Amino acid sequence: MAREVQVGQRRRGVSVSPASVERVVHALDRSRLRRCPAGSLSVAFIGDREIARLHADFLDDPSVTDVITFPGEPHPAEPFAGEICINVDQARRAAREHGQSLAEELRLYLVHGWLHLAGLDDGTPRQVAAMRAAERKALTSLDRKGLWLRVKE
Repeated sequence: MAREVQVGQRRRGVSVSPASVERVVHALDRSRLRRCPAGSLSVAFIGDREIARLHADFLDDPSVTDVITFPGEPHPAEPFAGEICINVDQARRAAREHGQSLAEELRLYLVHGWLHLAGLDDGTPRQVAAMRAAERKALTSLDRKGLWLRVKE
């Protein structure tokens, strides 16, 4: 059974199709890349101001970042895998810098957050290398399946 994916859109001016987010998450769940914890998953598309506040409140760092992932709880009755908070403003800047679309950058951030929930970290150079390799593998798999985020600006 596919997990429930709740999509919140709190960044005005950009709309990401919840159905496309669900399809990407479900494909990642079915992949053999990693195992993400069971339960529902929340994905929030937010802006610079909100992510900086979350970063300050929960990680004691007031800087703007691209993705923050909060692990959930394995409650037996209602397991919650976690929440992935994606910064649309940072994705827009990075997409321009890397010569790709906003949809591509947002999909990368979704993959990155899912991999964090699945146990990967990126605090050391070795962990960063493993995260990048897993991201490439996941994105290649999604490309082969034609799974993209649908984004309206």
